Amino acid sequence: MSEQRANRRQRIFYLSPLKFLLIPIIMCAICSVCYADKQPEGPVANSSGKSMEDRWGIKPLTIMPTAEGFFIDFRYRVVDAEKAAPVFSSTIKPLLIDEDTGAVMAVPTVPKVGSMRSTRKPIQDRNYAILFANPNNHIKPGHKVTVVIGDYRAEHLVVGGMGYSPK
Repeated sequence: MSEQRANRRQRIFYLSPLKFLLIPIIMCAICSVCYADKQPEGPVANSSGKSMEDRWGIKPLTIMPTAEGFFIDFRYRVVDAEKAAPVFSSTIKPLLIDEDTGAVMAVPTVPKVGSMRSTRKPIQDRNYAILFANPNNHIKPGHKVTVVIGDYRAEHLVVGGMGYSPK
């Protein structure tokens, strides 16, 4: 009987590496929803400037590593919900491109949580987040990246460090 208990305990305490990965993903998704409206209002470096904001109704806020660098967190504000609507389409797959190496990062889709971005109808003057996978911590603070969501392109964004807020 005690041998059966020992085997049961081993099965209970055994956690696969996948479970260790899912916990930070779920926590990041929860945090991005909870703190979406509390992000700083400062601009992110972008050569396109105001014209991109006028055309797409989206203002980039911050881009930084999160979850110990395994994700890149892109925060943006919807300034015109009607113009921003095409960017929220579930058929469009957002990409993050490292401008120096050309490496392309995608948004992970977790079976129980779904895509790590919002595809609901955008609400004006609300902040949103997209989490891009960053395998092997490829993109680091200081790298210049481009965010591509369909025809929308936010180029020359500088990845900040942990706790980064642009000035």
